[in-house]
Amino acid sequence: MPTLDQLAVRLTGYLRWLGVPGIVLLAAVLCDLAVIGSAAFDDVGPRLHDLAIVPGIVLMAACAIWARTQPVAAAFTGAVVLVCSSLLLHLAGVPTYSTLLENLSFAETVAGVELVIYVVRAAHPGVAFASTFSLVVACLLAIAARANNDPVSTLADGSTGVFGAGLLFAAVLFGIGARSPAQQRRKSKLGELFSGQWPLVGLISLLLFFELGAAVSEGPRAAPTLLCSLAAGVLVMTAKRRPVLSAWVLAGLMLVSAVATRLVLRDHSSYVLSGGVPIGQVGAGAVMVVLLIRHTTTARAWPSILVLSGAVALSAMANVRRDGPTLDFDDLQPHILSAFLLLGISVATGLFLRSRDSERKQVVQSAVTDAQTAERMALARELHDVVAHHVTGIVVQAQAAKMVAQKDPQVAVDAMDRIETAGTEALAAMRRLVRSMRGDNPAGTTEFSEQATMSLAADLHKMVDAANHGVYTKIELNLPENLPQEVARSALRLVQESLTNIGKHAAGASIAWVSVREENGELHIKVSDNGRGESQRGAQISGGYGLVGMRERVALLHGRLTAGRAPEGGWRVEAWLPLAQQGAE
Repeated sequence: MPTLDQLAVRLTGYLRWLGVPGIVLLAAVLCDLAVIGSAAFDDVGPRLHDLAIVPGIVLMAACAIWARTQPVAAAFTGAVVLVCSSLLLHLAGVPTYSTLLENLSFAETVAGVELVIYVVRAAHPGVAFASTFSLVVACLLAIAARANNDPVSTLADGSTGVFGAGLLFAAVLFGIGARSPAQQRRKSKLGELFSGQWPLVGLISLLLFFELGAAVSEGPRAAPTLLCSLAAGVLVMTAKRRPVLSAWVLAGLMLVSAVATRLVLRDHSSYVLSGGVPIGQVGAGAVMVVLLIRHTTTARAWPSILVLSGAVALSAMANVRRDGPTLDFDDLQPHILSAFLLLGISVATGLFLRSRDSERKQVVQSAVTDAQTAERMALARELHDVVAHHVTGIVVQAQAAKMVAQKDPQVAVDAMDRIETAGTEALAAMRRLVRSMRGDNPAGTTEFSEQATMSLAADLHKMVDAANHGVYTKIELNLPENLPQEVARSALRLVQESLTNIGKHAAGASIAWVSVREENGELHIKVSDNGRGESQRGAQISGGYGLVGMRERVALLHGRLTAGRAPEGGWRVEAWLPLAQQGAE
């Protein structure tokens, strides 16, 4: 039998799987079951008769959960379930109860809203419209079928229409704001307007929804004020591009709304909250302050904030009392304190968001700079290691040909052939680097793939046999199997640069030794010669970056590098590259 800890872990896993929408839906189902269960066992009507509505509720909830993976199919199925269950309830004479929408349970309403959100978020606009339309029609049919009296009068009820329209509007906006990045790349103009602003859309929609509920009691007289609030909500959602201009327009809308409320509603101003400003406009003003602080400079933001504050103050003085405008400080004092508190919260929120935007911008700029620096360093190392190797071979062969040309012309001719080969290879290496810098490499290749094979041993033997550095070289290899490519590539470049340095600087060197072997989980690379020191023949072409590049390559692989005179004479370069760590990476 599972313990309490195991049950808690399982419950946590189920809740994570449900997510916030699933938890809200589950809570709605439990509320419905509590209401229906109490009605099924009361003394009104046949016992258990009310439980007939439960299957429809469970099926609608299942469709809402299914919509997370198959939103279109779930939406059409939910519409069918809603219509069929309503017809069965009508035929059986089962009474229903109402919540936000007439004759629809709380869980059915929540499931319908979630179905709209999922289908708008995931489906093509045309398919989303068809699915949403089917749900709306099914909802209307369900309300009519479950009506106890005249279905037409039930559908004509103003409160049901207002609440239904508000829920539909909020669900559509939430769905648009939650669309994925891939869908946002092909989004419509409406999607571009609301994409990335779904918290703002949700807040404004919620406030407007409450305002719609208050406007229903006033009837057509509330239309001018309600339209001003709707315009303010739309304006604040589009204010990100031009926040200053939008703030001035919003201030004008608030003044128009204040005049309309005073003249049209007069003593019917219960629509407006006690502060004298509709709640939708209060939310729009607070959000506008946040946008001004976040997206404009202080010098441009504060004049607009003062204009908005003045509009709010005039609206409050005009409508805070039903009998007419007032300048009485006792009437305005609590509203002034509330306004200052909301203003402070909005300013603080704007400063926080602006600070976060600045930090993100700095992080992105730093990441771009680091990436560009790493790319430049990588290209610089590759240019030095590859091209300098070939050019050194050209210089060495040309010097040798010049020394023996008069004594043995055939040797000079052979040297010219080798110079031609080295020059061709250097030109090919330059072209590969240019392609990598232009981003024209074929898929699957990198700027480091300079005619390298998949075998480090083959690459090292090819390099030694080419003898571009002009010194006879002995090579000894003991390589492990499955050598990581990064280690193999770096080992090849380390040996190449070391041999290049021997050709440029090892005066009197007649032989070089290359040893690459595995020792204690590391790849040990050693390149040495029997020269007497630095010559002057390559001084003019040495940029001094060879050892720096080698140290960078070794550091990137968390290895070690030493370079200096060997006790027996000559120069020696040794590197140890870890194998286990690179293999794990």
